[in-house]
Amino acid sequence: MDTRKAALHNLGCKVNAYETEAMRQMLTEAGYEIVDFSERADVYVVNTCTVTNVADKKSRQMLRRARRANPDAAVVAVGCYAQEKGDALYGDVDIVLGNNQKGELCDAIEAFFDRKEKGRAVLEIGGETAYEPLCMTKAAEHTRAFVKVQDGCNQFCSYCIIPYARGRVRSRAFSDALDEIRALAGNGCKEVVLSGIHLSSYGTDIGESLLRLIQETAKVEGICRIRLGSLEPGVVTEEFAREVAGIESVCPQFHLSLQSGCDATLKRMNRRYTALEYERSCGFLRKYFLHPAITTDVIVGFPGETEEEFAATEAFLRRIRFYEMHIFKYSRRDGTKAAKMPRQVPEPIKARRSRELISLSERMSEEFREYYVGKEVEALLEEPFVWEGGRYFSGYTKEYVKVAVKAEGELANTLVRGRVSRRLSSDAYLIV
Repeated sequence: MDTRKAALHNLGCKVNAYETEAMRQMLTEAGYEIVDFSERADVYVVNTCTVTNVADKKSRQMLRRARRANPDAAVVAVGCYAQEKGDALYGDVDIVLGNNQKGELCDAIEAFFDRKEKGRAVLEIGGETAYEPLCMTKAAEHTRAFVKVQDGCNQFCSYCIIPYARGRVRSRAFSDALDEIRALAGNGCKEVVLSGIHLSSYGTDIGESLLRLIQETAKVEGICRIRLGSLEPGVVTEEFAREVAGIESVCPQFHLSLQSGCDATLKRMNRRYTALEYERSCGFLRKYFLHPAITTDVIVGFPGETEEEFAATEAFLRRIRFYEMHIFKYSRRDGTKAAKMPRQVPEPIKARRSRELISLSERMSEEFREYYVGKEVEALLEEPFVWEGGRYFSGYTKEYVKVAVKAEGELANTLVRGRVSRRLSSDAYLIV
């Protein structure tokens, strides 16, 4: 029999991206030929997202696209949208796997082709659900690997469906996470990004801590850089900032979820901190790191957000001065408390507020990057590109500023040092 072809498509967050790569590796090891999602395949796997109604729509579109590409193929829906919709997806798909069943992928596909079984019952993710072990030994991006160490969330923010789709907090076994990091390092990976649905909760259910995981990761031979996924401000205490600043391989790039700079809005969102507490965490990072890159997410137009509340958020953002901000217009999500809140903000107002903050974000980002002109930096190079007839290799500093060096040879996955001389292109700075 000819080798079956499989195509995968990922939607959503970095945790989803990790899980998609882990499934890709599972299929490869099972003998499948991996092809692009645009090609005709025997199996299509869509790792779905349900964070917004728009994400739901995109998930449905990709599943239907797979069905049209090859009506005889096995179409598999996995992930958050699959977890939420379950049996309702049958008709569009053949196999539905929820958020703790991705490890069953190969068995489910084989059962389908044997005509013994069509589909899988999506498991309910309750409070006692164990962490689903998935493993990846090679970095999808070759230089940087996302390592999933945590799943689920106990926060129940009023706008978010994810605790229902992902379940409660579950941490990966300490030794299992380190084994994967060692395997990635053994295959040449120099940089890892510790990731999770609610990374700050890592270890709370198994008697471990995120700080200790970072400390032990730093001891893995070959790992030169450690980045952290999104953190809650509450985990960034002065002790945490001081300890991680003492670890050379920790990159001074921190994504601290904000959502709003107004206490009244934060309370309606059920965020568990105040603007002052958030600002204090940023202060700890700036106390122990020279010029840390602090990035964040902001939701505009949350139900009840007045012009005064929006102005408070804008003033807060100007005071903190972020490297990058991801600005989102509030999207009404069925099944959440916020969807039923009064005083929903009209779309034109959300769009105006979004434009204003995106413009502010662009100015602050440029200011942050310009700081490095004339300074010596270290970069981990990733890929070649051509600019105005010259060949360059681009990569990122520890602060995740994109830089490039002129080079004719192959420099992927190479660490280089140099002085930032000038802006080279719209998004990269030249180092010499």
